[in-house]
Amino acid sequence: MPSAPSPTPTRARLVVLVSGSGTNLQALIDATADPAYGAEVVAVGADRDGIEGLARAERAAIPTFVEKLADHPDREAWDAALTAQVAAHEPDLVVLAGFMKLAGPHFLGRFGGRTLNTHPALSPSFPGMHGPRDALEYGVKITGATLFVVDAGVDTGPIVAQVAVQVLPDDDVASLHERIKTSERRMLVDSVGELARRGFTLTDRTLTLGDPA
Repeated sequence: MPSAPSPTPTRARLVVLVSGSGTNLQALIDATADPAYGAEVVAVGADRDGIEGLARAERAAIPTFVEKLADHPDREAWDAALTAQVAAHEPDLVVLAGFMKLAGPHFLGRFGGRTLNTHPALSPSFPGMHGPRDALEYGVKITGATLFVVDAGVDTGPIVAQVAVQVLPDDDVASLHERIKTSERRMLVDSVGELARRGFTLTDRTLTLGDPA
């Protein structure tokens, strides 16, 4: 008697938010093409129209949405609307892939503890918009990228993973940032896949892979 087919493994649902070209999004789309990766991108959202990140999603037949700050009376209303848009796709994880807006209280109340972002420096050093520039100006010999769980601060959330990048003697901000982005992209894809496949728990600032004992 033939055996029954094995059930298809459930894949984690990812909603990815973008504001620009979407190179990290593309890396995730490429990775999720392999069922063994353990996750699928179920929607891509943005805070503005006409960006390559949305075009990448559309080419991959992934649903998209846009929630502009200017379409709302204040930031709180925008935060609530963005939260509702993301929630409609029932994500297990939310990935901010070059999304240039801070998560607000509505968003963190719904998706806190399962929203990930990257920063192009080794946190807690050089937070904010200019991590590569600040690292170069400070004269460090090693910088890198950080993947973290988003909280209410700026690049202050619990650290998931970090990757080191050497600062070369002839680096300028552009060359250093480009090498950081390459390492950052690889770290993001590897880490999201592992979180999706194994699950995780977050206790204070400590993230532990796997189900709790």
